[in-house]
Amino acid sequence: MPETISTTISPEGSLEVLSQQEVNRLRDTSANGLHDLLRRCALAVLNCGSPTDDGLAVMEAYRDFDIEVLQQDRGIRLKLTNAPAEAFVDGRMIRGIREHLSAILRDIVYVFNEIQQHSRFDLTTGDGTTNAVFHILRNAGTLKPSREPSLVVCWGGHSISREEYDYTKDVGYHLGLRDLDICTGCGPGAMKGPMKGANVAHAKQRRRHGRYLGISEPGIIAAESPNPIVNELVVMPDIEKRLEAFVRVGHGIIIFPGGVGTAEEALYLLGILLHPENADTPFPVIFSGPPSAADYFKRIDEFLRYTLGDEVCQRYRIIIDDPAKVARAMREGIDEVTEFRRAHNDAFYYNWRLNVQPGFQQPFEPTHEAMAALQLHHDQPIHELAANLRRAFSGIVAGNVKEPGIRAIEAHGPFRLHAEAELMARLDALLSSFVAQGRMKLPGSHYVPCYTLG
Repeated sequence: MPETISTTISPEGSLEVLSQQEVNRLRDTSANGLHDLLRRCALAVLNCGSPTDDGLAVMEAYRDFDIEVLQQDRGIRLKLTNAPAEAFVDGRMIRGIREHLSAILRDIVYVFNEIQQHSRFDLTTGDGTTNAVFHILRNAGTLKPSREPSLVVCWGGHSISREEYDYTKDVGYHLGLRDLDICTGCGPGAMKGPMKGANVAHAKQRRRHGRYLGISEPGIIAAESPNPIVNELVVMPDIEKRLEAFVRVGHGIIIFPGGVGTAEEALYLLGILLHPENADTPFPVIFSGPPSAADYFKRIDEFLRYTLGDEVCQRYRIIIDDPAKVARAMREGIDEVTEFRRAHNDAFYYNWRLNVQPGFQQPFEPTHEAMAALQLHHDQPIHELAANLRRAFSGIVAGNVKEPGIRAIEAHGPFRLHAEAELMARLDALLSSFVAQGRMKLPGSHYVPCYTLG
């Protein structure tokens, strides 16, 4: 059994007072309560640094872990029972971990009370969803009106090779030297490397308020513990709102090598940028990695051109093995974004102008029935095909690393996807290359596909 510690702590800097109703909801272990959600996310945060990306395995290892919210005279306290000992130093919880624990509590309470249970947010409409994303970010203190555009979103795999991880650090370092900040999904691998590199560069440039923003959602947090460099953590209620948050607050995006989750993000982003209303909106996108990733990006590029058309390549650049060139290109791209928004009187801190279609906003629950019903063919608008492909990849991510998806696969077998013949062949080739390159799980682990094609 892993070593554990039981203790009681105060939240760190984000939420100190709750109503009795909110406390009761967090204690509620029924299907309508929030206790299970809080417990799973809290365990992932406390398990920071673990090499496993299997959320179910973590829950099994710490099955006796629990968290309870206590209402006291001077505010709330968090009672932790059998928490991972790695979250503590000499009996005291690491401050960054305590901040992350407080952030998930803050966002879980806010989303449930002010977003999901409030009539002013119509989450069935595009404007309502975009407004909800804005309010969640504002409540978390993420929006910084006084800062000029500098936030680079970095996407990529959590189980990449050491060479690829070091490359992401080098890119982050060169970004930091150019006074750029980092936003990621806050997990390990390509999400951690750029922050580590930028942190060193910011220290050299005496950039005292460097931003290392992590945007996640409960299912991802439960599978991938937030990396400790993150100094701003925001928990969105689902994948779709998380992805929209990235494109609304980010000023440019770098996509590093990854697997299905990275392909999902690329399809989401490019499906949005290809919408005619976004044609004139500058938004720098760069695919980059070391020489070993050249074939990976070649396959991604071929798949994107086939599914979304050759014009898709006009919305991104591929730069291999040149971190400084990537940083210079991103700096130039963000400078263009700055001038564009200034000329159009747009906010620097939230991209209201970007048109995000409902197909990229509505939550998708990857059940076996929903996955089998996906429309994977060219007889539909490009942005709808991109949205359906993103959903397919989202389901595969769920089956790989998320507890509900893993349990569904165990109970009912692999998901089945249906597509037109040529698209099926190309999708199969792409997914097979991910498996062959070990991009579905952590290196050294045996991968059993959670999907079949046909």
